[in-house]
Amino acid sequence: MLSKKNRLNKAEIEQIFKKSAFFASSYITLRYLIKNEQNKPKIAFITPKTTAKRAVKRNLLRRRGYFLCKKYINMLPGGFLGTFIFNKKSLEVFGGNKKKTHNPIENMEKELKAILQKAKLI
Repeated sequence: MLSKKNRLNKAEIEQIFKKSAFFASSYITLRYLIKNEQNKPKIAFITPKTTAKRAVKRNLLRRRGYFLCKKYINMLPGGFLGTFIFNKKSLEVFGGNKKKTHNPIENMEKELKAILQKAKLI
């Protein structure tokens, strides 16, 4: 889990949804805003109930996302505020256990890296 100083609060999330740019992939949407301040980058993961009914599954996706973002948090520009929103199909790809043919953590890492590169943030 990321430290509290790298996570968004409710007011910042509302600010992002009012005025922000976004990039979407087939499983994750990134909405972000870059302020002129030289603060540390802050992120949040949002998993709607349409993705998974059970809170256990939604929390699994969010925890995996925070775990993987530890690698990229220092590469993001200062003043970055971003939310990653999981889509309906993301539980099928990023949830579940690791198998020989399916590694959900690697899949999520590839997707996060691809969307950040698409937005030209890393």
